[in-house]
Amino acid sequence: MACATFGLVFGGLIGGPIARFLVRNMKTPAVSQNSEDDKETPMAFEKPQTGRVISSLVLIETLAMIAICMVVGKLVSQWLLDSYQFTLPTFVCVLFTGVIFSNSLSWVGFYRVFDRAVSVLGNVSLSLFLAMALMSLKLWELASLAIPMLIILIIQAIVMGFYAIFVTFPVMGKNYDAAVLAAGHCGVGLGATPSAIANMQAVTERCGPSHLAFLVVPIVGAFFIDIINALVIKFYLWLPIFSTPIMNG
Repeated sequence: MACATFGLVFGGLIGGPIARFLVRNMKTPAVSQNSEDDKETPMAFEKPQTGRVISSLVLIETLAMIAICMVVGKLVSQWLLDSYQFTLPTFVCVLFTGVIFSNSLSWVGFYRVFDRAVSVLGNVSLSLFLAMALMSLKLWELASLAIPMLIILIIQAIVMGFYAIFVTFPVMGKNYDAAVLAAGHCGVGLGATPSAIANMQAVTERCGPSHLAFLVVPIVGAFFIDIINALVIKFYLWLPIFSTPIMNG
């Protein structure tokens, strides 16, 4: 828990300065305040303070859709475990269910998900999660760690920062989107996906939107990583060295 605490804190601390360093001599998108585009086009998590007009009915409908996706995703996750012994985090199945539901209902013309309502609920949930996570963190637990562990954690944070600057940023194109992606990579690399989103929000609120970053980081950090992790773990468990029981004596 202490190591996770360290990662959440430093993942949120180094992302912004790294992005600012990367975009210091770069032309960034203009940040418009209360423009017509902001009112008509949902900006998802990129501009959490942008005003969005939603009704109570739309809010209830969106919450109902989320609840349905949660129930169905939970059933799918349990079915995969019981039928194929394949373990996936429940929220991955919930995300996949939401993608299928929203696209299918829109395709048949039965119901269209209100993106602005989803954005508002997402921003509220993100803020509550970060607040509760930070309130429950016990930073003083780091004091009980051995000096070697502290050194490892500090080195990990430094390496993550250099990796974001010298690997993530160049590979992703050395542009503004790459800088925002680097900030998000720091958050997800040391902490979790919510930390990455918070980092990218801080950058885009100051420098302008980045649709690519907000498309790539949440999908990879909260969806594909868990699928790959499950497959890799299954692969290792299928290896003879792990599947053969160890004889005692």
